[in-house]
Amino acid sequence: MSYRVVWSQRAQKDLGRLDGKTRARIVAKVESIKEHPLDYVKRLTGVPLYSLRIGAYRAILDVSTAQLIMLVVRAGHRGKIYNEV
Repeated sequence: MSYRVVWSQRAQKDLGRLDGKTRARIVAKVESIKEHPLDYVKRLTGVPLYSLRIGAYRAILDVSTAQLIMLVVRAGHRGKIYNEV
């Protein structure tokens, strides 16, 4: 039961601003948790979203267990990403 990964336009724009090595690391980590995403993410308080830790970077996800879709809402440095969610 593998989840389908969907990148929002905002997340794609976020990735475009990062260097190639960091971008590849984020994409690889998100793709690597497709089988059991809820085992690797942390629930955010106050919003129905999850955070995936990737070193100093975070991917903000919306996980739909009913439809098996993992929507990447935002991606960026941990110091700034939570202020924009």
